[in-house]
Formats: sequence, structure tokens, C-alpha cells
Amino acid sequence: MSQRPSRTALRTHTFTESVIREMTRVANEHQALNLAQGFPDFPAPEILKQAAVEAIRADVNQYAITWGAPRLRAALAEKYRRFYGMSVDSEREITVTCGATEAMASAMLALIDPGDEVVIMEPFYENYGPDAILCGASPVFIPVCEDGSLDVAGVELAFSSRTRGIILNTPNNPTGHVFSREELGVIARLCCEHDALAFTDEIYEHIIYGHEHVPLATIEGMRERTVTVSGLSKTFSVTGWRVGTIVAPGDLTDAIRKTHDFLTVGAPAPLQEACAVGLEQLEDDYYEQLASDYRRRRDVLFDGLTAAGFECRRPDGSYYLLADFSRISDLPDDEFAVWLTREVGVASVPGSSFYSDPARGRSQIRFAFCKTIGTLEAAAERLSSLG
Repeated sequence: MSQRPSRTALRTHTFTESVIREMTRVANEHQALNLAQGFPDFPAPEILKQAAVEAIRADVNQYAITWGAPRLRAALAEKYRRFYGMSVDSEREITVTCGATEAMASAMLALIDPGDEVVIMEPFYENYGPDAILCGASPVFIPVCEDGSLDVAGVELAFSSRTRGIILNTPNNPTGHVFSREELGVIARLCCEHDALAFTDEIYEHIIYGHEHVPLATIEGMRERTVTVSGLSKTFSVTGWRVGTIVAPGDLTDAIRKTHDFLTVGAPAPLQEACAVGLEQLEDDYYEQLASDYRRRRDVLFDGLTAAGFECRRPDGSYYLLADFSRISDLPDDEFAVWLTREVGVASVPGSSFYSDPARGRSQIRFAFCKTIGTLEAAAERLSSLG
């Protein structure tokens, strides 16, 4: 009787440990300022924390409806109407998940078949490639332009008769690019021509600087073929709550909800109630202040990085800066990131983790600026030793 060459599934053999989470461990080991992993070091809005406590004390501690508490789904439907003019059926078109990471995985597992192709623009958030592979699909990677904008010729070549979907992240992690209506129009045209689905990661939708966030689902022809993934972790600074969201047409939602149910059953019930309170009660000034505060943080880090000799561009959205360090060191990115953490006391993420071909990111590292001004000024001071 022949034995399997390995006791582990082949689909996992190309996976690596999360480089982002690994750099947090390195930061902790060396007591460095953690600008690697994208979690805030400042408190969530008091209104959310109080609402979570009240929900727990009111014994909202058992399973919520698998696809999301009714109050939260109603609040989400109102949010999409209020910000984007989208009409969303809270009963048939919204699914609440355990974070946007599970949202993307559930949606793709529900809608992508083995043998399909999924177009992924790079640099990209590290989960997207494994998401496609878990579905038995083939990721087709295409680079964006140097400023993070859409390479129209490249994306046109990437679509084929096997293309089932494309993953779009806007505002983008790690480039900070915000895709314009014109760029979204190109993607919409290709999806319609090839009968493909779009999976959009819009988790940073409210962290944007002088630009407009346009959901792809609002572009003509895309409402019925777009799966909009987002969540509350970045908007409300509660990354540990793991409350993600999916908006999709009813027929797609039916399949997504089944997959979500078997993966995680449901997101935490009291935290769903608290997020609903945030959506219901926080007014426009909250979102304006959120963007304004992040703009200031961005500028503090950008100025510190450029003064230290890094080359980078100011992001238009999200809370990351992708920086080139080739004027500072000849080390490869993974070694430089560890050296910077150990010797300078500032942790980042190696740029190669955002590319299908690691060579493309060997002179880059990514910094997160979802930190207090004090933390960012301290990081800039430490980095000044490089200049």
C-alpha cells in the first residue's frame, strides 16, 4: 500500500506564515515600536465601548443570527444608502462575518470553482493569493503602475476565458492608492465582457485623503456582479473585535451565507450590537475627524521617512506607507526589516510579502501609521539615525 508523500494537504505547501504577524513577534522580542501590523495603539470611540459593555450586561451573549444581527444589518443598509446612494436589502444582501479576512475567504469559497482564474493586482495584501488557492483556483498576478494606479494594458491581458473573478482593494494596502471612477470603469468593462465577478476589499473606505471612495458596485453593470467586503475594525479602531461585512446580490449571498455558517457560524453577538450603535449614532463629523487625524499621522511618518533617506509617496488612502530603502542599505528586505527592528527599534513589514515574485519587493518595506502622534514622532526620531 503506497503512502502519501506528505501528511499535509498540497494546497498548504505554498503557504508561509503571515509575515505581518511574524514582524509583530520580532517587534515584541526587541521592544521596538510596532509599525508593522496595522492595529491602532489608541482607544476606540467611547460610545462603542460603552455599547459593548451594555450589550454584555444585557446578556446579548449567545449566538446571533448566523448571517448577522438584524440591528447591525439594518444599520449597514442605512450606511450604504447614506454614503454611497446604494439600495441594499438588509435581509437578503448583507452577511456579517468574523472580520473582513473571513468575509473574503467565505465569498471566494462560495463563488469560485477549482480551475477558475482570479486576477490579483500586486503589490497585494498577503491573504489574497492563499484565498484563491484554497478555492482550487489559479491566481493571476498583474503589477500596478509605480504610483499604485491601474495598469490598463496589463489587466486587459490578464482576463481570459477562465477568469471567474478579480480582487480589488481600494483604498489599497500597501500602496495607499485610491482607484478612480475611470479605473473602476475599466474593471467594470472587463468583468461584464468576461462575465466575471469582482471581490472588493474596501475596509479602509473612510480613511481617505482628498479623494473620493467609489464602491465598484456603484459603477454601471457592477451591482449584480460585485461582492463588497468591508468591516468595522478600521473605521472604529477595533481590530480585535473581528466584525466584517459582505454586501452582494441575493443569489450570491445565499451561497456566501452557507459557506460562512460552516466556517465560523457567526461574529460575536455583543460586538455586533456595539457596532450597530456606532453606525447609528456617530455623525459625519466623526468620519471627517477620522480622516483628518490619519492625514496628520501620515504626514508625520512621511516626513520622518523621507528625512531618514527612504523614498516613498504620500498615500491617498488607507494607513500604510510603502517605502524604498535602497539608498540606505543593500540588504534584502527581510533582513533589513529585522535589522531595523533590532538596531533602530522600529518594526516594519518586508516588501516581498506583497508580491508573487519576492524579488519585486526586495528594496521595500511597509510601515503602518495607525498609531498615536507620539508613537510616530518617536519612530521618526529613531529613524533619523539613518540619515
